[in-house]
Amino acid sequence: MKYVSTRGTADQTPRSFCDILLEGLAPDGGLYVPERYPRLDKATLADWRRTLTEDGYPALAFEVLRLFIDDISDADLRRLTQHAYAPGKFSDPKVVTTADIGDGMALGRISNGPTAAFKDMAMQLLGELFEFELGRRGQVITIVGATSGDTGSAAEYAMKGKRGVTTFMLTPRGRMTPFQQAQMFTLDDPRIINVAVDGVFDDCQDLVKAVNSDLAFKAEHHLGAVNSINWARLVAQVVYYVALWLRVTDSDDQRVSFAVPSGNFGNICAGHVAREMGLPIDTLVLATNENNVLDEFFRTGVYRIRTGAETHETSSPSMDISKASNFERFVFDLLGRDGERVRQLFVDELSATGAFDLSGLPEFGTLRERYGFVSGSSTHADRLDEIRRLFESRAIIIDPHTADGVHVVRTLRAEGVAFAEPAVVLETALAVKFSETINEALGHDVERPASFAGLEDLPRRVVDLDNDEDALKALIRDTLAALRAAPAAEA
Repeated sequence: MKYVSTRGTADQTPRSFCDILLEGLAPDGGLYVPERYPRLDKATLADWRRTLTEDGYPALAFEVLRLFIDDISDADLRRLTQHAYAPGKFSDPKVVTTADIGDGMALGRISNGPTAAFKDMAMQLLGELFEFELGRRGQVITIVGATSGDTGSAAEYAMKGKRGVTTFMLTPRGRMTPFQQAQMFTLDDPRIINVAVDGVFDDCQDLVKAVNSDLAFKAEHHLGAVNSINWARLVAQVVYYVALWLRVTDSDDQRVSFAVPSGNFGNICAGHVAREMGLPIDTLVLATNENNVLDEFFRTGVYRIRTGAETHETSSPSMDISKASNFERFVFDLLGRDGERVRQLFVDELSATGAFDLSGLPEFGTLRERYGFVSGSSTHADRLDEIRRLFESRAIIIDPHTADGVHVVRTLRAEGVAFAEPAVVLETALAVKFSETINEALGHDVERPASFAGLEDLPRRVVDLDNDEDALKALIRDTLAALRAAPAAEA
């Protein structure tokens, strides 16, 4: 299994999994994708059903991932998946579970990890993979990432204490919930550096891409990525689509749908990959909030990014994104894997006009039939209503992002859009991370797990930074130099 860039030409040299694991973005600025997607058959799905039932989620993860990874031995990969999803790391021993929430929907519980967000599902594996491959090569890596909410804490908890890894995580100053900020800023590890940028998430993401695009700086400081631009993280998410499908089906050809709250297109892109592999997915329901760039594209064919001032601050902050990084992977498939055309769209047209229009392409006309996508969006009031409705009917409290997914399923059905049941709504995070919105919806807070007691009262470590590429480079350069000097100074 080899990997190519979404912006590459037909004669590009394919790369191995472990090479792209450490590299993040391709040198041409594109995203890595497999040369081809593995194909599943009913016999494989039947084997995986037995594996999940008898051996659990870590064993299933090994079986799925080995289809994409051929430069790590089976023995090592099996050990890494066992460590990533080891007992005690996740609050439920099954790791991934489901709950019937009525109206033809099931809740896909994928937020049982150490930071109470679905991002843990991929990050815990990514931490193991990084440490393994860096040790094998005798190298170090400097992670530079951006987060609109939960990616940061999941990455930092996964990378904390990992040999050879230093992490710089950029956040939009003041735009995360107090709980989300506290999860990140209270971590006490000199190799985890939190950076609060004067701007919105898209500004943070642009800074990450800018420093990665400086190939000399990237090589000098061994930059890598944990955002979903890193293929390893995305492919780890494919595993829980398989697991959730197995949990809600009885036969190996039963089709289900998935509703996915999405801002950066990473989570639902993993669903797209699973569907392309042959997992029996009928429909992928993409749900956005007021920042509806992706919904606009799937309804009109126009992809139009927003400026910072146009990015709304909402009650589902992890989706307050106006430039969806992983969307390029889908467009690459949509356009028949034409790397030059993708480069023109994402480099030339977006830079010049801030938009591109695919509505006139035959491929867009068959989007639902070929790729299974439908979409919708929600408002703050919609999310409050869904939180109340589910609490009153099932005594289940969902977070506002998950409420967005529930709302879009309900709305599309009311509009007459048909898709297979159950529609599995992917849980974004536990509601405890969004107490202000839960209080507004229900008049009371969510009971806080003991592991999070007093979190907001702990000392914080965060660096304020202007929205400036040179300032970020200077911070990285100076911090790494200080870390290298620290052991000598102590001696």
